[in-house]
Amino acid sequence: MPSPSRKPLFAAAGVAVAAITLGLVSWQATAPEERSRDTSAGSPAASAHAAPRSEAAPELLALARRDGADKLATGRADAPVVLIEYSDFRCGYCGKFARDTEPELVKKYVEDGTLRIEWRNFPIFGAESEAAAKAAWAAGQQDRFAAFHAAAYADGAKEAGFAGARLVELARQAGVPDLERFKKDMAGEEAAAALKKDQDEGYRIGVTSTPSFLVNGRPIAGAQPLDAFTAAIARAKTEAAAGR
Repeated sequence: MPSPSRKPLFAAAGVAVAAITLGLVSWQATAPEERSRDTSAGSPAASAHAAPRSEAAPELLALARRDGADKLATGRADAPVVLIEYSDFRCGYCGKFARDTEPELVKKYVEDGTLRIEWRNFPIFGAESEAAAKAAWAAGQQDRFAAFHAAAYADGAKEAGFAGARLVELARQAGVPDLERFKKDMAGEEAAAALKKDQDEGYRIGVTSTPSFLVNGRPIAGAQPLDAFTAAIARAKTEAAAGR
């Protein structure tokens, strides 16, 4: 199978050059034949598999916000391992991770205090992706981010689209109590600023596809099998305990 092209994400050539110059992340894809194309979103998907770098970069480790007031994160702020996820609600592989892998990580590692998962909105599939990102943020302001995330990544949700009325319906499904506030928050400056903050972070470290992850400073690209994440988390936990 020919290798799919990757959607360019850098806002400008200067940003791309800056990311390359910093050299913070090496998002290493596996052989082309191991990748798949996500045509349902009208654009190539992220690679399904990738290899993490061998050394954790201090600059990447420092990206963990560990903010107890972060409404888009789950897990203890002082957890020894932080998984940062850069994702798009219209990304097929992001949905696969959300449905098949993340619940297992929550059950095994978040609930016992080992892992914290921090979400970064990183829309790459156009206007509806951006609208869904702002909607997720708005749902989070009423403590319903996790429920909105589950509804938006449910089987068939992406195919239904993320136009305005659909986002309100997803918020209703997620149990957002004040839908008028939700609509106001979604269209407000704070939502736009929060989205830009996440995007700028991803651009700066060279994220080029979704989903992309950092596990205590080590990048993992694509919706890899569960055991790839469990191995990365186990290693990060051991290193954190050793003070590395």
